[in-house]
Order: sequence, then C-alpha cells, then structure tokens
Amino acid sequence: MRGRPLDEQLDAPQARRGLATLAERDRALVRRIVATVLRRLGTLRRLIGDRLSRGLPAEAPRVETALLIGAAQILFLDVPDHAAVDLSVRLVQADRRDARYTGLVNALLRRIARERYAVAALEPLDLDTPEWLLARWTQTYGTETAHAIALANRAEPPLDLTVKADPEHWAATLGGIVTATGTVRLTASGPVAELAGYGEGTWWVQDAAAALPARLFGDLSGRTVADLCAAPGGKTAQLALAGATVTAIDRAESRMARLAENLGRLGLNATLVVAAAEEWQGGPFDAVLVDAPCTATGTIRRHPDIPWRKVPADIVALAALQRRLLDNAVALARPGGTIVFCTCSLEPEEGEDIVNAAIAEGKRIERHPLAVGEFPGLDGFVTAKGDLRTLPYQWPHPDSRLGGLDGFYAARLKRL
Repeated sequence: MRGRPLDEQLDAPQARRGLATLAERDRALVRRIVATVLRRLGTLRRLIGDRLSRGLPAEAPRVETALLIGAAQILFLDVPDHAAVDLSVRLVQADRRDARYTGLVNALLRRIARERYAVAALEPLDLDTPEWLLARWTQTYGTETAHAIALANRAEPPLDLTVKADPEHWAATLGGIVTATGTVRLTASGPVAELAGYGEGTWWVQDAAAALPARLFGDLSGRTVADLCAAPGGKTAQLALAGATVTAIDRAESRMARLAENLGRLGLNATLVVAAAEEWQGGPFDAVLVDAPCTATGTIRRHPDIPWRKVPADIVALAALQRRLLDNAVALARPGGTIVFCTCSLEPEEGEDIVNAAIAEGKRIERHPLAVGEFPGLDGFVTAKGDLRTLPYQWPHPDSRLGGLDGFYAARLKRL
C-alpha cells in the first residue's frame, strides 16, 4: 500500500476503464467500499483472522481482498448480507487460483453476518490506526485527544462546499446546514456534478478546515497574492473571489490543468505557473499563501489510505521541503506583507515546529497572531500563540454524518 494515493489509483486509466462499465451509483459504491475497508482495516483483519484457524492462504491473496470487501459491506455499509457474500464469492471464482476457496469465503462471511455483534467488542482504536501514528498523537495531544482523533477517522466525512454567496440559500437548496464558518455541509453521497449549482459555478468542494487559512489574510481587495502549491485550487478560488490578483504556482502540470478547469467553471481568474514553488522567483507580493505538501494525517477521514501508506521517515522528508517553501515565501513577500503557512498534518514537525524554527533563526518574519473574536467561528481553534489548529473530532453534531472537520495547522506571519 505504499504506492500511489487511493484517489490516484481509482482515477488511473485502467481503473477508469473498469469503472466506466458501471452505473454512476455503482461506481460510487465501489469507492465507498474501498474507503470503508481502509478505515476499518485493522478491525476487519482481526475479525477475519480470529475465525481462520489456519490463517489466510498465502498462494491466493485475492481471498483476503474478497473477505475484507464482504465483511466491510456486512458490518459497516447498508448492503444486504446476501449481496455482499455473493460479490465476494464471485470475486474469488473469477481467478482460477482462488476458486477452490469459494466455500471458505462463503462460509466465513456468513459466519461474520451471524456474529456481527462481535465488532462492538473490538473497541481498541489501535486496530484501525497504526501503532506509530497513535503513539505520536498521544505524545502530542494526550491520550484522550489521540483516541478522539482515531475515533473520528473511522467515520465517513460529510461533503463540504465553499459557496460564492448566500450559504443559507444553498444549504436550504441542497438539504444541508451552514457551519459556524460559513461552509455548506451536506450528507449527500451522489455525484457532485449533479448537485444544483455545480454547473453554474456557484460553489466548489472544500473541507471546512481547508477553507480557513485563506480567510486569515482579511481584506484582499486589490492585493497581489502568491499561492504556493496551489493545485487543485480551492484556496486559489477563495483568494480570487476575495478580490485578490492571484498568481498560483504548482509543479504538477496535470494538477494545474485541473485547477484551470475549476477556475473556468467558477468564472474566476488567476495567473497559473507550472514550477517548483520552493524555487520560483517573482513578486514582491502583498501576501503569500503556503499550503505545503505534508503527510496529510489531518485528512485521514477523507483519505483513509494515508495511515497505511505513510511511515515516520515521510515526516522528516516533507518537513525539509516545508522549510524551503517557507523560506521562498519570505523571499516573495514584500516587507510588511502577510504570509500564511499551513499544512493538513497533525504532526507538529510539519506545522508549529517549522514556524517556530523560522522565527527563532531570524528568517525576517514574526507572528501576526490571531485575536479572539477576529474571525467568526474560529475562536475554538486558536492556539495560545495565536496560530490555528483544528482536529478531526471537533465540531461534533447530533447527526454524526454532519460532524468533524479535517485537521489543519495555519500560522499568520508578518514579513519584516
């Protein structure tokens, strides 16, 4: 699983060709099944392993895949038991090497369906969170908060939209709610492009936490802004909508093409530059936004493959890149300008430590701390130093499908 991200694998040409034969509803179900298996991978493996006296057949890896898919549907998705069992049986029958295990798959999944109560007994959160990651969160945030994060990551996230205007109208139109920070939040799981307002460019998909860093600049009317690591463009759109003259920089040409498509649909403009953001030279700009690449451990709710693809060494490598990006942001900003540095990581080495070190080393910046009451809805996320820190378990809601948000860190800095 240390290959490409799940979204990239599902969007790869071979996967798209296979999914293209399915109806849109079935394609959505495929994605949901895969995501659910990854969210509850430890629990599912324990349940299966406890019921296999001889273990999984080493020569038939598809058997485990079939069992995981079947068990996930039986235990966590609204799929009839017989349909889940049938799908898994057909999966092993399709491969000559695996076909002899059809009876095993059928019997084991039927047993899991009968004993579904057993999942409630598997409470340890470390089953679905790698030990090294839960240990890090425990050290950083304490045991109670670490467990709350791990529990939140088990849940399927809502669909968050940033709207150009009138969030109350769009929440009513789409059957959602308006969060404290103005994001429209839905439980809809159908095709996004079929929702009202999509074709007209009245909104875009963006987690409520991801929408916060761009707000930290305040009034951007007529100001020049460099958006580093801009793709896929949610923050670029925010900056442009706020009246800024935006230069968006990202090294990935394909992702920048997607950014251009998004801006076109939204009717917003920005200058797009394909380049390494940590090296690109330009400006000076009134403001610079750095949405730095990171381990993205704050987005596990949306990207459940992350815990199984990342290792501690990734934090070290990405922190080095984040330092270079912040250094270049300082070079791009005019004296007196504003820099917002943010990551969607829960790891302090990719957030607070980067900013603290840059200030201590005299990198021509100082904190411009957030003040209580400065931005509606943000007070609960402001740290003692005036930075922004959101955690996945925050924003609980009576309807669990409408709770939580991504884990984000952001610091507002002033260029000296």
